Amino acid sequence: MADDKLETVTLTEPQKKAQRGRSIAIGFALAVLVVIFYIATIVKFGHNLSGKM
Repeated sequence: MADDKLETVTLTEPQKKAQRGRSIAIGFALAVLVVIFYIATIVKFGHNLSGKM
């Protein structure tokens, strides 16, 4: 292997705080998308099922 040493980056406290904020924002956005898809699926299938009964 050509590179036996791995280079690491040490983040400063402001960088860690910014990274945590971005991670929380991404997690929140994913949760919102899951809820939107869930509601859309329930509305779509609920509409189809109510017409057949």
